[in-house]
Amino acid sequence: MTRQVALVTGSSRGIGLAAATALAREGFAIAVNGPHEDPELTRAVEAIRAEGVPAMACAFDVTELSAHDAQLARVEAELGPLTTLVNNAGVGVLQRGDLLEVSEESYDRCMAVNTKAMFFLSQAFAKRLLARQRDAALFHAIVNVTSSNAVAVAVPRAEYCASKAAAAMVSKTFAVRLGAENIAVYDVQPGLIATEMTAPVIDMYDQRAKDGLTLFPRVGQPEDMGAIIASLASGKLPYTTGQAISADAGMLVPRF
Repeated sequence: MTRQVALVTGSSRGIGLAAATALAREGFAIAVNGPHEDPELTRAVEAIRAEGVPAMACAFDVTELSAHDAQLARVEAELGPLTTLVNNAGVGVLQRGDLLEVSEESYDRCMAVNTKAMFFLSQAFAKRLLARQRDAALFHAIVNVTSSNAVAVAVPRAEYCASKAAAAMVSKTFAVRLGAENIAVYDVQPGLIATEMTAPVIDMYDQRAKDGLTLFPRVGQPEDMGAIIASLASGKLPYTTGQAISADAGMLVPRF
């Protein structure tokens, strides 16, 4: 049986694990990614296998650009030809505060993980797909997870916003380049989602959501994002590519 195979970066927890789980329920074989020595990676692989699909641990730092092609080859050797890349791995700022005090270290870290790694892993993935005969019956896609901050400014996290805005443009450029090859590219832009990264401020955002910041009066859950990502990667929005999906409960809808 030919099945779809996905590499989901940053998938040992949070949105990435929710996406991997949702894809597994659609029948995808899953390569679960986390950094070297990630204590959650084994548990995440076991959780995916419990969904009844093949799964493997794929431990590497996405910023190790020279390792990308070898890691993709390793996934294909174990699970079969890749059809899907979910670029979910991301980092926040080292310290929230005035953008006039942002450090070069924090800026470079955001750019390296949130933008540069996504660009070059997508490049390696696309080259691999274009170099072989693909099963036309299978949907092939790149799904990038950026942020509402690709559009909306958060001054205490300026470098994060800049990296996500750049990542959103990466999504568009790959969509244009790969459209003729029947490879779809999407940009999922989560809003207020309860994850490890947002844990220090999620109570405040939960109250703001209830007070009207979002049109649905609640913060989102990783499973909400997982369902969106799996729908896109499964081709359930046919004849679409290049879209930015505002997964933010209407937070950025202009209002008077």
